This record gives sequence, structure tokens and C-alpha cells, in this order.
Amino acid sequence: MRLTTAAATFALSALLAWRFGLSPELPAYVLLAVAAVQLARIDMLHHLLPNRMVLPLLGAGIVLLAAASGVSGEVGSLLRGVAGALILFVLYLFLALTSRNGLGMGDVKLAAPLGLYLGYLGWTHLFYGGALGFVAGGLASVLLVLKNRGNKPKEVPHGPSMLAAGLAVILLLP
Repeated sequence: MRLTTAAATFALSALLAWRFGLSPELPAYVLLAVAAVQLARIDMLHHLLPNRMVLPLLGAGIVLLAAASGVSGEVGSLLRGVAGALILFVLYLFLALTSRNGLGMGDVKLAAPLGLYLGYLGWTHLFYGGALGFVAGGLASVLLVLKNRGNKPKEVPHGPSMLAAGLAVILLLP
């Protein structure tokens, strides 16, 4: 398990380094990659997204992206990122409160840093990253039902789907 986690973290970090080059945003997105692999692993094993990892990811993301926007002179990107964090958080909170057993509060909290990183890159990234998270989560649920021969699982971890979709959008959209 440790070797797989390390390999996934390395591969994702290398892809992000290729995507961003030596830009000032690179440290923030590598931090996202490292945290994403760990959070996905924990959520799959324990159905839990620990506050002690999610909340520092948001705080460190704001600090690192603020520094990057200060260096590059693009303060608008940081403001858009903070708005994206708020938008995705409120959307997920609404969905968690209105759906029974759909989303957990860990998913709601994870939406904020994910919205920050996606929003920093642009509104298109935020939209597609948020939407594809739901599509990937739905596909994961269907696969689990099929794997369990129609027995509905009690919980489906949504965090790995959110993170995978967000990182795919970050890597694939210009």
C-alpha cells in the first residue's frame, strides 16, 4: 500500500510539474497532489476525510496561491479562487443538507480547497471540476453496486471521485 501511494504521489506530482513548469503556482498544486493521494486513500479505507488534513490544505493553498499571485501580479486569480472555494463549499453544503445519506460533511469541507485550486485557474476549471466530481462519484457508486451484485453499499466515498475529477481538469484543461 505504501509503495502504491508513493508511486501515485510521484506520478501526479510529475504530471503537475509538466503542466505548470517552473511557475510560482507549482508548489501549491504539488501540495494538492500529495494531499489528494493521502485523502483519497483514507476516504476509501475509512470513509473519512480528516479535518486535520482538509483544513490545512485550504489554508496552505490560500497562502501558496496568494504568494504565486503576488509574484505573477494576477491578484484576480486569487480572488476567483477564493470565490470558487466559497461557491463549491456552499453548493456541496446545500446538497449534503438536502439529500439523505448522499454526501458527508467531509466531502463538503473538501469542496472548499478543491474550489480554491480549480477557481484559481478559471471559471471553466471550477465548473468542469465540480461537475465531473459528481459524474465520477455516480460512476463509482454504480460500479460498487454492480460489484456487490445489486446490494447497495451503505457508504460510497465521494472524496476520491472529487479529487480525481478536479486533478484531471487541472491537468487536461489549458
